[in-house]
Amino acid sequence: MGQIVPDAVERYLAGLNRAGDKVLDDIARDGAKQELPLVDAEVGALLRVLALSIGARRMLEIGTAIGYSGIWLAGALPPGGMLFTMEKDPERARAARANFERAGVAERVGIIVGDAQVTIAKVSGPFDLIFQDGSKPLYVTLLDKLVGLLRPGGLLVTDNVLWDGEVVPGFIDGPRRDSSDTKAIAEYNERLNAHPELITATVPLRDGVAISVKR
Repeated sequence: MGQIVPDAVERYLAGLNRAGDKVLDDIARDGAKQELPLVDAEVGALLRVLALSIGARRMLEIGTAIGYSGIWLAGALPPGGMLFTMEKDPERARAARANFERAGVAERVGIIVGDAQVTIAKVSGPFDLIFQDGSKPLYVTLLDKLVGLLRPGGLLVTDNVLWDGEVVPGFIDGPRRDSSDTKAIAEYNERLNAHPELITATVPLRDGVAISVKR
């Protein structure tokens, strides 16, 4: 059983989701074979709904992986819109480029290869939506920079904020993930929800998704 949402409920939600396609399904299977920490289709659909709801034209993603979540985001862009996505691993970035081509969104996506602590200086705002799904120890480090890049009324969406329940003291019998990552996410959650420029709500979907709007 899932720590956050029971498996039966997740299967039910997955069965209702009609927003995906064969390319996304293929990439998801490839990611599972490589044991990559991709979002699932329900979180992908949430990203697309959020982007569409605010009419996002410029978006930024931290943590491209092989392009799965980026395709969900880019699919919400209007003509002339652009997604910039950052990936530290050159091999994953190459795979993502190929997947963006397969999905027909390559012209709307710019991949920036390198450590986000450094590459964040290569982009300028304002952005309508920023998706934070990179290295967990960098969540706190990047928070104020990402808020500064976001337009008023824009959204900062953060994945993995419940970390399979491990951020909740005593919720699980023993740690299954890196304790330093758990500590970093717990600190991030505190800072995110207390940030003076943000209003935040957390959706207990999959591994927890925080949705923050800039005041």
